[in-house]
Amino acid sequence: MNWIYEGKEITDISHFPENTFGFIYEVTHIPSGKKYIGKKQLFFNKKLPPLKGYKRWRKVVKEGNWKTYFGSHDYIKGLLKENKQEEFKREIIQICYSKKELTYSETKFQMMFEVLENPSYINSNILGKFFRSDLENYKD
Repeated sequence: MNWIYEGKEITDISHFPENTFGFIYEVTHIPSGKKYIGKKQLFFNKKLPPLKGYKRWRKVVKEGNWKTYFGSHDYIKGLLKENKQEEFKREIIQICYSKKELTYSETKFQMMFEVLENPSYINSNILGKFFRSDLENYKD
């Protein structure tokens, strides 16, 4: 199951525009219709010990696990443990070019799609500050 962006499959890092930092995605579990909106960075920094005779730790940029990533929600992880990758549709909503843009865009899309209020979304929080359970308490 590959990522889809603007109707095209993304299978390699070279398919992204130059200087892409990460992307906003929507994963859909097709049988249940449950969706999840999140963000994913393409690269991460890895700290390596110093070479012999040197004191400074080295920083190396590595490609992340975006090709095999489906999301961080427990519901998604549980289905993946049952080897149900083919039941998911993975779409890239927006390409982002910086860490700030990535976080802002994720929050924007989660608010736009009302992921905490809409029962078809399984997101449980936004930014770790706004929780579905808090909104349910306000409705009572």
